[in-house]
Amino acid sequence: MIRSEVDDGVTLVTLDRPSRRNALTPEGLDALAAAVDDADTPVVYLTGTGGAFSAGADFSVVADLDREGAKEFARHGQRVARTIETAESVVVAGIDGPARGGGVELALACDIRVATPEATFAETGVALGLFGAWGGTVRLPRVLGEGEAMDLALSGRVVDADEALRMGLVSRVVDDPRTVAVEVAANEPDALTVLKRRMRDDAKREVQESREAAVFADLVEEHADDLPS
Repeated sequence: MIRSEVDDGVTLVTLDRPSRRNALTPEGLDALAAAVDDADTPVVYLTGTGGAFSAGADFSVVADLDREGAKEFARHGQRVARTIETAESVVVAGIDGPARGGGVELALACDIRVATPEATFAETGVALGLFGAWGGTVRLPRVLGEGEAMDLALSGRVVDADEALRMGLVSRVVDDPRTVAVEVAANEPDALTVLKRRMRDDAKREVQESREAAVFADLVEEHADDLPS
C-alpha cells in the first residue's frame, strides 16, 4: 500500500493502492506515517500511483465504524497529517490526477503542493453527509482563506489544476512535480529545517481537531448505511 525509496537525495513515498484510487485504511495510515517519520533525507516526495493522488479515507472501512470508532479514525488521520506537517524533512506533495477528501487533507499537511495539469481536487464527502476530518477544517481556511475554503468544502465541486493554482491550493503546475522536490533538496538541510519550523509554528490546532473528530463521528453514525462499499 505504501512504497518508500531514496533517489536523488529525496525519499519517495508512494501511495500504491490503485484499485482503490490510493484510499487509506488504518494500516495504510500507519505505513504512511512510518515512511515519513523514518525518512533521513532533507526532503520527502509524496505521490500516488495509477493516475490518482489519493481518494482519502477508504469508505468501506468508515461504513463499518461505530461512533467511537469513527472518532478514532478521524483522530488517526489527524495524527498522520501532523506527522507529515511536523516531520524534520520538507514534504512535497506531487499531485497527479484526483485528490479527494482525505487526499486533499494529506496534501494540505505537506509543506509544498505541486500539481500536474491533470490534477483535480474536491471535498466530495459533503455529498455523502460527511466531510474531511483529518485536519481539513483547520488547514483549508488557513491555506485558502475562509471564502475560498467555504466554497470548496460546501459545494463539493471539482477544481482543476489551474484553479487550484489561482486559489493557492498548489504553488506550481508542472509536468513532473518530482523536479520541485529535487530542487528543494539541493539547498542546505539545516536551513530547510529551521525555515519549516518557523513557518509551521501554530499552537491552536489541537482543540479544533478534537472538535472536528467529534462532529465527524456524529455524521458517520448517521450516514454509515449510505456510504459506498
